[in-house]
Amino acid sequence: MQPSSIRVFTDQDFVLEGAKIEEDLSSCSVVLAVKEIPLDFFLPGKIYMFFSHTIKGQRDNMPMLKKMMELGCTLIDYERVVDEKGQRLVFFGTQAGQAGMIDILWSFGHRLKNLGMSTPFEGVRLAHQYGSLVEAKESIKKLGWDIHTLGLDPSLVPMICGFAGYGHASQGAQDIFDLLPFEEISPSDLEDFYKRGNYTSNRVYKVIFKEEHMVKPRTASQKFQLQEYYDHPERYQSIFESYIPFLSIVVNCVYWAPQYPHFVTKEYLRVLWEKEGSPRLKVIGDISCDMEGAMECTLYATNPGEPVYVYDPIEKKALDDIKGRGVVMMATDNLPAELSLESSLFFSDALSPYVPEISMADYSVDFKDCDLPYPIKKAVILYKGKFTPEYEYMKSYMTK
Repeated sequence: MQPSSIRVFTDQDFVLEGAKIEEDLSSCSVVLAVKEIPLDFFLPGKIYMFFSHTIKGQRDNMPMLKKMMELGCTLIDYERVVDEKGQRLVFFGTQAGQAGMIDILWSFGHRLKNLGMSTPFEGVRLAHQYGSLVEAKESIKKLGWDIHTLGLDPSLVPMICGFAGYGHASQGAQDIFDLLPFEEISPSDLEDFYKRGNYTSNRVYKVIFKEEHMVKPRTASQKFQLQEYYDHPERYQSIFESYIPFLSIVVNCVYWAPQYPHFVTKEYLRVLWEKEGSPRLKVIGDISCDMEGAMECTLYATNPGEPVYVYDPIEKKALDDIKGRGVVMMATDNLPAELSLESSLFFSDALSPYVPEISMADYSVDFKDCDLPYPIKKAVILYKGKFTPEYEYMKSYMTK
């Protein structure tokens, strides 16, 4: 283990378990990290396992990938550890969703305060400011009780939170939101619900959007087919923006790649702000955090110390802090670190069964003969500096 003063488990905790604490890991044949690794850390021929954030051709990480290729390194990516059904096995999604939702509620309260409105949301702290997830949940429950007993300002009613996506991150975010007194609305009923006015200040509302709610075929006679959308997203167009006028918060948890549509565009936000001046939408929590991706207004990633900025849709630029014209963007890209204890335990439990086989595999043979277990072998992007067959498509990223 490399020494660290900021891990939730101390160096001494690891020493007591028999680990050696050394800055120099050059004696290790396999190195397990979490996120991107500095270029000067890589050594020739070593095996590295971490979240590389390269499979979509993320521009910022191409130099790192190129360096690993030059040194003949092997790259195993946690994001691609999947079972035979394609389900991810090693992930932080649930914790990212939980931390993200806590920070989104904090963002909502502080934005309203900046606009001159005092609300119960002001009592929420950022996720990393709680001692544990249990403590954070108790705080959110108190917020829920205040909403139930005191109600919300009429200008906020109905307070509707839209969840784009339904995977692990979305489930984690809903785990926090559902501590509030809530009612769920289906996407198809959202507009009628809003127009009928049959809602109350003593509860909040949530809508969960799946793919069939967010896109439609470009050909009018065609019906939505999920697998076709995955295989040919260019045949579909986004309709998600039709829901935005009714939402106070958008929580983005969808998987996105460049071939998929933007669900909230810069142009739509420009028109919305020019038309309404101060629309209902106050916060976009981009838990997926793809730069100018599903949420095109995600201009850069934030950090737990400075978790938000305001996207000005008229000037199409980011404004520091939580002040100014536009929508607040919560786009922290290392959310699980805010719930470090829970994230460490969950991730370790998922990863540890594979560690013996990863460390004992014979990497001197051809890739097809390497005896890694199926989920890990699926996650090998580079093998001795060359793309494995499943990731040959990434060669095109290296020339851009």
